Amino acid sequence: MHALHTLDVALGERSYPIWIGPGLLDDAPRWTTALRGRHVLVVTNETIAPLYLSRVTRALGERLHASVILPDGESFKTLENCGVVLDALARLKANRDACVIALGGGVIGDLAGFAAACWMRGIDFLQIPTTLLAQVDSSVGGKTGVNLPAGKNLVGAFHQPRAVLIDTQTLDTLPPREYRSGLAEVVKYGAIGDPDFFTWLEANATALLARETGVVAEAIARSCLHKAGVVARDEREDGERALLNFGHTFGHALETVSGYGSLLHGEAVAIGMVLAARLSADLERAPAADAERLEHLLRALELPTDLPGGTSADDLLSLMRLDKKNLSGRLRLILWRGIGHADIVPDVPEAMIRAVLSAEAMAPG
Repeated sequence: MHALHTLDVALGERSYPIWIGPGLLDDAPRWTTALRGRHVLVVTNETIAPLYLSRVTRALGERLHASVILPDGESFKTLENCGVVLDALARLKANRDACVIALGGGVIGDLAGFAAACWMRGIDFLQIPTTLLAQVDSSVGGKTGVNLPAGKNLVGAFHQPRAVLIDTQTLDTLPPREYRSGLAEVVKYGAIGDPDFFTWLEANATALLARETGVVAEAIARSCLHKAGVVARDEREDGERALLNFGHTFGHALETVSGYGSLLHGEAVAIGMVLAARLSADLERAPAADAERLEHLLRALELPTDLPGGTSADDLLSLMRLDKKNLSGRLRLILWRGIGHADIVPDVPEAMIRAVLSAEAMAPG
């Protein structure tokens, strides 16, 4: 029997637990305590519903519940589908003490959480992430939202969950590419703030790829512990929390320019982290050897590190100008001083960014 990890996101009266371990979906007495009222709406997708929806609804017992099953994929994280969830809450006659359960990956968590933030100006929601990426990143911290054709996550709200339930056995049904995508966010935590964790990841890369249960649970717990600490210190991304976007400004632009779904989020972030590390080296902020070490780890985890062929540096730069971290039209990027040390860097010269992007775009695949 593997140990249960219990962490807390410390936000005063709005603090909440993160439970990590195998078989937690069937531990109804633990997670149903987070439900305050009788009305519950479960939001999931066409991939996850056949696997886990019945187990969740069975645990709800006599509560008045309904479910929304959305198509699977980043391209469906839209205002239109948020409206589908809100309409379902209306049909359920959900009250202010109702709860939305997000059962799925980051797309479902972001969209369902945003709908919960909107219904009656904010009702409870519970995160049950079923992908590694969602378990270590998007399910913790209360960022919710949807995409627009102009860019990713441009519409959203900060809305913290009541609890996060991470059943590690849900990873058994996760396709290999989706699993590897989640490992990029795990690497990010070591890259921006924990060099010892980065070294641990290098030593355990093979075990992580093989999904060894204890190693995976440890990686999830250490990632969540880092994120919970950052969120507690900077809930609304006024400072330190922005560091969690290391690689994301490049990555989000890549996702948008390639069409949502062509590159998985973690794949785009992996490429984005390498670009940020190389830019840091070009700006003489960090050793080039650390950028090479980062690239080596990502490749060991079978993640992409190069721009897809045909990617336009101009298109990427144009999308990066829309990034939410920018101030007064000036680009702000998360760069680093080497492994474990990230910074928010204002006024990064566009010529330097363009040079890195152009060099990568022209590099042989």
